[in-house]
Amino acid sequence: MQKIFAVILSLLPLAATAADVTVRVTGVADATGKVSVAVCDRERFLKQCVFSGSVPALAGETVVVVRGVPAGRWAVLAYHDENANGELDRNLLGIPREDYGFSRAARGKFGPPSFDDAAIDVGEATVVAVELR
Repeated sequence: MQKIFAVILSLLPLAATAADVTVRVTGVADATGKVSVAVCDRERFLKQCVFSGSVPALAGETVVVVRGVPAGRWAVLAYHDENANGELDRNLLGIPREDYGFSRAARGKFGPPSFDDAAIDVGEATVVAVELR
């Protein structure tokens, strides 16, 4: 019993440092499908991010809250999943067919931006703006 109690106590500091990341996604073309957001660490950037969320799209601005993100350095990406298929659709060349954007308005020259260009610091409660293009 003491061992279980010790494990629970050891997890409390992790829970205390987790934050909600509120992502204000602008440039949403219309109210079809959903807006999806991912909060990624350096290791999983542009891969399978651990923290994500999605909500029905609202024309203009859609707000997505991602809960339980530990404090630290993260990059945020968002896209308008117009057909609600759960993925960023691409053409034959791999170029996205759905609008997307990154935190800090990061843009890559010939592809996606680097993690460092999009990285933000997450604290207790963080609000991030992402503009879709």
